[in-house]
Amino acid sequence: MPNPWDIGSAKLLVEVGATALATTSAGHAGANGRLDQNVQRDELLAHVVEMTASVDVPFNVDSEDCFGIDVAGVAETAELIAATDAAGFSIEDFDPRAGSIRPIENAAQRVTAAKEAGADLVLTARTENHLYGVDDLDDTVRRLKAYRDAGADVLYAPGVAAPDDIERLVAIGPPVNVLALPGAPTVPELADLGVARVSVGSLFAWAAYGALVEAARELLGPGTSDYSARMLDGGLRNQAFG
Repeated sequence: MPNPWDIGSAKLLVEVGATALATTSAGHAGANGRLDQNVQRDELLAHVVEMTASVDVPFNVDSEDCFGIDVAGVAETAELIAATDAAGFSIEDFDPRAGSIRPIENAAQRVTAAKEAGADLVLTARTENHLYGVDDLDDTVRRLKAYRDAGADVLYAPGVAAPDDIERLVAIGPPVNVLALPGAPTVPELADLGVARVSVGSLFAWAAYGALVEAARELLGPGTSDYSARMLDGGLRNQAFG
């Protein structure tokens, strides 16, 4: 389930074989010249409407912490997402206002509020431990078990990449999503571990922006255009000139 950041990237991913997609909060923010967690809820909802209308595959929504300072705010966001054509959405336990991971009890309450208000959408509950330096797998497992019991349909701990650690997450019960990171098991290997879903977060967006910067430095430096030969060799000729 790769993560496009605009209509063009969504269409390309479907063209090369993706059968489900997810938005990326950091990629969406980057496309608007901002850092992650600097997009407002109304902007996210407009993005979801635009993205889901662009392709005919299920779309999951990266809805950060559901933009709620309390459970009522979480529920309101879940209702608004459920009114779009999204197939699912996520809620994470990092509080961007406090700059820290929420207490587990509060985070679980927010999962319940999102699930109850999200109609029949698939809810992915995320613990952000390993993205914010909390490399405590026991705490990650405790959190995901609490989120499972709070109603989550899918569990996700971005940053967990070791096979033995992934197996501990899979053993919790609900389907597990894994972030495809450098050095992590391949997608077939993740499937063998019991992982149900693989996403890339903002990594595709940063790879694209990195290629843009590399090409610009070549053009504005030595003045060559070898970057375009690499792009054309990659099979994008029709997309570039069609």
